[in-house]
Amino acid sequence: MNIELEKTPAAVPAESQSEELDVVREELLPPVNEFKRFVKVFFKRKVVFVGFVLVVLMLLMAVFAGVIAPYGPYDQDLHNVLAAPGGAHLLGTDALGRDLLSRIIYGSRVALSVGIVTVLVSAAIGTLIGLIAGYAEGAVQAIIMRLTDAMMSIPNLIFSIIIVSILKAGVPGVVLAIAFTLLPGYIRLVNGQVQSLKRNDYVLAERSMGAGKIRILLRHILPNCLSPLIVQMTMMMGVAILQEASLSFLGLGILPPTAAWGSLCFDGYKYLLMRPLLSLVPGLAIMILVFAFNMVGDGLRDALDPKLRGTSMK
Repeated sequence: MNIELEKTPAAVPAESQSEELDVVREELLPPVNEFKRFVKVFFKRKVVFVGFVLVVLMLLMAVFAGVIAPYGPYDQDLHNVLAAPGGAHLLGTDALGRDLLSRIIYGSRVALSVGIVTVLVSAAIGTLIGLIAGYAEGAVQAIIMRLTDAMMSIPNLIFSIIIVSILKAGVPGVVLAIAFTLLPGYIRLVNGQVQSLKRNDYVLAERSMGAGKIRILLRHILPNCLSPLIVQMTMMMGVAILQEASLSFLGLGILPPTAAWGSLCFDGYKYLLMRPLLSLVPGLAIMILVFAFNMVGDGLRDALDPKLRGTSMK
């Protein structure tokens, strides 16, 4: 007598169930407003919101320095040299009778302008080299990456000091020196992105259809590198500002009498016991701005993370 046994369904792997649930969830949930999702994730942490507000305030202070500052950055009051805080000079004056608050406000222009230009220059050059290294492979990639590793083995400050010593102090020399030290980070980042992206199906399909390398790089690979690049650029703003301040403190950066925060720290260092605010206030300004950009970078990294895209708005 033949007895037919009832077949029990095979167990479905947990990974397959999870993938099926994700597909069903995406079909049932309403479409996500990308901008709302970005804002929600970006401001999820209070410290990121604080950093964003500080960056905006610093930018406004730099743009409207001529309106906000009570005095010009070079105006001297020879009757109030090294004056204590208060009265006509809220934070006091330096050894030449210049108002400290006004020079701090105008110094934000130097810090932000040098930081922005430096980051843009280094990002543009580093991205180009990273694209070439990542897509070329072979000897070209090996040479570029070994040179990049060699550059990263030298501390940034020492590297920038060497370059400034060759190019001479001043805004152009400082920008080029700092930009050169930031290149390895962009090269490694873009190279890694290209290595993973060029093996995707849509890139392979374009290549099989006869698309050229430049078309593939500009149309498919570069746009997908923008999110990590934006995060990297924001984080590097703090590094650039700190390096510029360090070079100016050492007398190798922005030259006097330009109001640069690093130079202000050095000028006040001579009178640290008598007038500590001359060094503490510009040092605090540097710390706040670097902290703010780092927090904004953290928020952008969370908001631009591809794993968070498509999540539902609660």
